Amino acid sequence: MVKATVEQLCKQHTELTSQDVKILQEMAFSLQTYADLSDSYMFIDCKLKPSNQAIVVAEAFPVGSTPLYTNSVIGKIVFESFEPGVFYSYRNGKKSIIQQAMTQEGILVHQTVVPIKNTFHQVIGVLISEKRVISPQQSDDIKRFSVVTETAEDQLTNSGLGVVSDLLMEMLILTDASNRLVYANPSGLKLISEMSGKDDVLNRNLLEILPFLHAVYENKEDVFVFEMTIQNKSLIVKKIRMREKNKSQETLLIVQDITELRTKEKELMMKSVVIKEIHHRVKNNLQTVASLIRLQMRNGLPVESRSAFEETLNRIYSISSVYEIILTKEDADDDDVNIINLTRKICSTMVLNEYNLKVDLIIEPNSNKIITTSKKAVSIALIINELIQNSLKHAFQDKEEGIIDVEFIVDHDFVELHVSDNGVGMKNPQTSLGTEIIHNLVTNDLNGEFLYVPREIGTHAVISFPLGAEVETFDE
Repeated sequence: MVKATVEQLCKQHTELTSQDVKILQEMAFSLQTYADLSDSYMFIDCKLKPSNQAIVVAEAFPVGSTPLYTNSVIGKIVFESFEPGVFYSYRNGKKSIIQQAMTQEGILVHQTVVPIKNTFHQVIGVLISEKRVISPQQSDDIKRFSVVTETAEDQLTNSGLGVVSDLLMEMLILTDASNRLVYANPSGLKLISEMSGKDDVLNRNLLEILPFLHAVYENKEDVFVFEMTIQNKSLIVKKIRMREKNKSQETLLIVQDITELRTKEKELMMKSVVIKEIHHRVKNNLQTVASLIRLQMRNGLPVESRSAFEETLNRIYSISSVYEIILTKEDADDDDVNIINLTRKICSTMVLNEYNLKVDLIIEPNSNKIITTSKKAVSIALIINELIQNSLKHAFQDKEEGIIDVEFIVDHDFVELHVSDNGVGMKNPQTSLGTEIIHNLVTNDLNGEFLYVPREIGTHAVISFPLGAEVETFDE
């Protein structure tokens, strides 16, 4: 039953794979044991499909303990506003401990949140443990203490909380059981007046002057969060039903104006679209230039010019490879490039016609994943291209086949790129356009070093450049 519930909720509300769901099912199956052993309330939460919310997919309550929750919370939506620890663990993959968290039923608990990861070390859910930190009697005392005067509006207007609420940027709006507006702080009154066109709003039915709030009030949850756009304003409305014994039910709205935030997000989205379009145009322009060069080569070239044309073509393909990798990403703002993947792409697109060789290009990442920005990736692409072209051009004279090895080594705070071959070698490396390009890019763009390492067979070139904010490495 437990496993079936987890599977049903995950399939309906999340984007988890079947393998991920199996991991959660196994954990949910043992959840009751964990709850009894630790005398804690245990939950498993999973992120909803593209959203900043989560859903409870499993729960277990310790047998014989005083209940923390009146009803089951399986299938309930979890909001970051009320459960920051859950979303911290999701984003950072780390444990979150909150010494005093407040449940939606007003009870103080000690909350621990631990990320649940799959075999790829991706966070697929969180395991939550909640333990009461005070007795039921103390919790009741806290509730009674929060109601200092006869009604909630007296508390807000007559106590020190009224002063605090006046200073808040959030809009506080309180209505009674008849939805009559009994209190609003200054920013709340301003919002109501702006959106209703009325100044005298106290003691009036809030739903009559702001009809768009019907959806908020019709929701049966005691605590819920809505985001809505009304009259060009983007608002987050947190609704809290305040239930007290022998009193009518009141509703507190905490409204946050996020219009500026949403406007900025739209601007960033437009910027992302523009950046992606620029990348497309750069790639297309490079391909157009490459096509023109190929056309010229097909129409006939002097023998002495063909080599220069092919070298130029390979340089263009190397730069184009960077933009092709960037454009495969869904996030237009993400211009990071995996250097290992870039090297593979460069090697697969190189023009080798002139050399008539059978060359094995071997790439050795050594379990390294090296990520850099698009700007540095262009420089690295050109460097790799020039080193491979240099080997193709000079290493295998009078040979029909050869091996070129491209190896990446991370040594402390530096990345080393080794390009070696089994050709004739170079006793005295000559300066050429290719080596000038390499020297300039390594020195000026990568802040690194370029040298040839002496060896008995073939040529061994080493590029060394520092790790930093623009060049990072990870173990694969």
